[in-house]
Amino acid sequence: MLRQWSVARLQADLGALEASAERARAALGCIYSSSNEFEAAAIRARQAVNLWGPRTIGTMRLVLGATVLAAIAALAALAV
Repeated sequence: MLRQWSVARLQADLGALEASAERARAALGCIYSSSNEFEAAAIRARQAVNLWGPRTIGTMRLVLGATVLAAIAALAALAV
């Protein structure tokens, strides 16, 4: 008796879990069929708003220049 109840309960829980998974799949349906498609779309979106490009490289050059000037100033201060 206990074993039959456990099997029936397990089958009911499994059915409920499958129904929940189906609802979640429908609610969170994704327009991308794979993660590769998602990553490609994310890269295209970043390129569209120009997150990668000359402005970023220019900023890195400015930071590098400021770092070099700070290092030269520190060395000059130590030399004195």
